[in-house]
Amino acid sequence: MSEPEIRCEHKPSPAKLDVLGVEGWPIWRKEVSTFPWRYDRAETCYVLRGRFRVTPEGGAAREFARGDLITFPAGLACTWEVLEPVEKHYTFD
Repeated sequence: MSEPEIRCEHKPSPAKLDVLGVEGWPIWRKEVSTFPWRYDRAETCYVLRGRFRVTPEGGAAREFARGDLITFPAGLACTWEVLEPVEKHYTFD
C-alpha cells in the first residue's frame, strides 16, 4: 500500500485563496516543538508564518513555510517538527 500523498502549492494566487474562503478558516498556532500526528480527515491549510517539517511514517521529510497551501490526506501518520513558530489557516474536508 502506498503512502498517502501530501500536496503543496507554493504561493497560490489571491483569487484562489479567495475562492477557497481561506480568510474565514480558523487559525492554528504552534511554538517550536516536535510531535507525532495522525490525520483522521484530510486537512487543507495555508501557512501565514513560520516553518515546519513533516515526515510521514516510512517516508521522506517535506519542509513547508509561509505562502504554502498544503493538503494532508486522511490516514496520514507523521511527525511534525515546528522549526519556527507557525500560524496557519486550516479546514478539514
